[in-house]
Amino acid sequence: MRIGSYSTGNISALLLALVAALFVCALPAVGQRRIDDMPPPPQPPRLRPKPTPTPVPPKPGDEEADIVRVSSNLVMVPVSVVDRQGQPVRGLQLPDFRLDEDGRQQRITEIGNPDQVPLDIALLFDVSSSVSQKGFFVFQQTAAAAFLKQVLKPIDRAAIFTIGQEPEMIQELAPAETAAAKLMTIPPATSAVPTAFYDTVNAAAQYLTKNSGERHRRVIVVITDGDDNFSHYIKDLSIAEARASETGQMTPAAILAGLQERHRRAVRDVESQVQRADITFYSINPGGPSVQLNRISMRAQNGMAAIAAATGGAAFLPDGEKELEPVLTQVAAELRGQYLLLYYSDSKTPSADFRRIEVGVPAHQDLRVRARQGYYPKSK
Repeated sequence: MRIGSYSTGNISALLLALVAALFVCALPAVGQRRIDDMPPPPQPPRLRPKPTPTPVPPKPGDEEADIVRVSSNLVMVPVSVVDRQGQPVRGLQLPDFRLDEDGRQQRITEIGNPDQVPLDIALLFDVSSSVSQKGFFVFQQTAAAAFLKQVLKPIDRAAIFTIGQEPEMIQELAPAETAAAKLMTIPPATSAVPTAFYDTVNAAAQYLTKNSGERHRRVIVVITDGDDNFSHYIKDLSIAEARASETGQMTPAAILAGLQERHRRAVRDVESQVQRADITFYSINPGGPSVQLNRISMRAQNGMAAIAAATGGAAFLPDGEKELEPVLTQVAAELRGQYLLLYYSDSKTPSADFRRIEVGVPAHQDLRVRARQGYYPKSK
């Protein structure tokens, strides 16, 4: 069969060729996918953060290994500067002072303000028969109470001890009003009462050591003639001397010599106790100039003067009761006007031996300086 000019065979062949061509053209479309239809590329595995470990608390004592312990060798020296009339001198500056420790000059770092450093006073009031029988016992009380109110600021405190047969603290450290009121309640002795002066000073020094702040100023003020006859240092020999006197016998020379030596030893020991407690010692002897006529009275006065000189204080001998109040006023003014020299000791001595210090004002030779003669380093 022929269709136009083509035969049936030709048409079949042409259709077969056309189908084959369409099949070949469709192959790329079947094997090729559009980018939009392709799945996203695989993501890298997600890394999980490791949990932060909980800190382990340090074992007891471990934290101390990282602590640098600094031991302070700061020394505070209360210094009183007075003129020839004994009046406090104010207005000196740091360069005016020179301070030596064991012969080596120290660098003074600053001068502290006494109004900002608490003051703790132990007032020792003699109630023994040697002073109580005098007519101005109440006058002494009144003057001493006024002194406390005058010298103590709100941050300061005072304790009251009586000097009698044995040390007795009648008032712990307290503000001025409380301490002064308690002082006025002390009754005078109505019978013979011995005097344990050395023991009472030691008791007051020990009390301040335990109850006063480390950087407080510590002061002992005693109103007494200092004639000790009953402290543990001398009690047995004093009794032997008294018995010999009662029987009209001469006191053996050995007893007298022994008493003298024990008094000297007692003064040295009390001086050391007061220095170890960083205390300034003041004594006011109500006996008046008449004590200079008595060997025993002068021994007592000289002993108090030695303790005062070693600690930077003073030993006063008023000329009668009229001078008692001015002397107490002078002590109050001195305490309120002290210079507090602070320095860091450069001593290389590791021991706790006594370190001697000397303070002066080289450019003011007309002035008198009172400061403690040395100190005992605090144990670390």
